Amino acid sequence: MADPDALRTRFAAALEGARAGGPGPDPAPYADRLLDRWREPQRHYHTLAHLTAVLDHVDLLQEHAADPDVVRLAAWFHDAVYLPDRSENEERSARLAERALAEAGLPEAKTAQVARLVRLTVSHDPAGDDRDGQVLCDADLAVLAAPPSVYAAYTAAVREEYHFVPNDAFRTGRAAVLRQLLGHPRLFHTPYGQREWEPTARYNMAAELEMLSLDDSPTP
Repeated sequence: MADPDALRTRFAAALEGARAGGPGPDPAPYADRLLDRWREPQRHYHTLAHLTAVLDHVDLLQEHAADPDVVRLAAWFHDAVYLPDRSENEERSARLAERALAEAGLPEAKTAQVARLVRLTVSHDPAGDDRDGQVLCDADLAVLAAPPSVYAAYTAAVREEYHFVPNDAFRTGRAAVLRQLLGHPRLFHTPYGQREWEPTARYNMAAELEMLSLDDSPTP
């Protein structure tokens, strides 16, 4: 269960850490506005539980990051705008980060880095020397390596978010996403992710893809 009070504290720590002692307003109102976004009713997977999981995974991978607090702020903003029927959520989330973090006292270069990281979650394909991007992308995709029951709950929640899409169209679109990800040479880019998550994630996704293909088979 996601704890809004704990999340509020985590946001304040990340913002103050990224500001590195520089001046800025109270982080609490910014955290509250973000928490309201993550609790919007159209969300079923991209919820406070997902935000908490991504932040937990960033903490797990933080030694690989160049600036862990900037990555944590990017995690907060990466799905801050989320409408399942829109395709520009990452761009709108990045622009929100640019506006809010500049106002919140984050230095310009770090604000730009947060926005860049948010935009990177479109492809989840960071460069080989992009340690912050690698950490955020791995943290966001870690659910793919979840135990079977958790993975099943994840896929069910994604389907619920796209409840307005007919079954055949959803299966086709979901299968395309899975094939695209499985086509990457690596799903995970940090040493930990490659070691601990890659095999299980590929197994889970291949199994889901097979189930989607079976669902699409003609009935005898």
